[in-house]
Amino acid sequence: MKSLGTLRQGVIAMTATFAASTGAALPAEAAPAESRSQVEEPLVIGHRGASGYRPEHTLASYRLAIDLGADYIEPDLVSTKDGVLVARHENEIGGTTDVADHPEFADRRTTKVIDGRPVTGWFTEDFTLDELKTLRAKERLPGVRPANTRYDGRFEVPTFDEVLDLARAEGRRRGVTIGVYPETKHPTYFDGIGLSLEEPLLRALARHHLDRPNAPVFIQSFETTNLRELDTMTKVPLVQLVDASGAPYDLVGRGDTRTYRDLVTPEGLREIATYADALGATKELVLPRDAQGNTGAPSDVVDDAHEQGLLVHVWTIRDENQFMANNFRVGIDPNATGDSIAETQAFLDAGVDGVFTDQADTAVEARREWLASHTPQAG
Repeated sequence: MKSLGTLRQGVIAMTATFAASTGAALPAEAAPAESRSQVEEPLVIGHRGASGYRPEHTLASYRLAIDLGADYIEPDLVSTKDGVLVARHENEIGGTTDVADHPEFADRRTTKVIDGRPVTGWFTEDFTLDELKTLRAKERLPGVRPANTRYDGRFEVPTFDEVLDLARAEGRRRGVTIGVYPETKHPTYFDGIGLSLEEPLLRALARHHLDRPNAPVFIQSFETTNLRELDTMTKVPLVQLVDASGAPYDLVGRGDTRTYRDLVTPEGLREIATYADALGATKELVLPRDAQGNTGAPSDVVDDAHEQGLLVHVWTIRDENQFMANNFRVGIDPNATGDSIAETQAFLDAGVDGVFTDQADTAVEARREWLASHTPQAG
């Protein structure tokens, strides 16, 4: 079971690290063990790097997110055939690499059942790292982000170790601490094929001296079983991801009928707090939308999570209209830029402790304005 006192100390230590490197003021340490308040300076988490500006999960994307002011960068982790963790949104890589242009790999195209659904394409677990390194990344959403396609074919698929090296090097160059926020993708599936994600993830953190409670690391998962396993293996903070619909696949696989919605009830959050340190909630769970697609008053999720001592990080804020509630959209073009500054600030007003974003510069500016408006004025 996670100790809330230990969690609070770890969060304070992480905040102190950021404060020491950036000159930010430290928050007061007064939160009681059974509950917490919103952190004084919510985190900006570069979702798959700066995926609004570069093909996602590339070193170029992560580097740009750091340049734009992200506190953390987020690699999704899957395994190669030889057990190396690499950063890809999914283990199916037909949509994010040029693998279809490699005739030598044509016979690797196949259909697999991933988390109960058939998926056709090419899969990282069928390639060695050396083979994957012959591929190049491409933009996953070319219709939404056509400007990113100019970078197609330029960047490799990075390993987790390379991401950790980048975060350390870029942090040292800037004199700041850059955190890393890895997600284990499809952990039940990878366990089932003998390529468990948890052990190599923790070994990588240990190699980089990040296997400690106050390390600038969060480990996240949509499943629950591997987080419970990780809770016995590491002191690094853990994050239970929750969607607005569906259920964790590990629960589905064993006949447990609980859904993500059940996990964010007060009872569900109490259970999460026994093995995790934070809740990674989709936006609609925090700011529900009405029948017209507009957001209104915040739900109880943030307050209920804080009551259990959990941090709350919300995902994912993007600049394009189509990814926003109607009241933040500008015009009718789904790919045009909406008011994501206002959207980000609405979530900060709702009490979240961090935001995942595809455009870190927008979120950093939103946070700057929000902090200025919330700073007590000298009288």
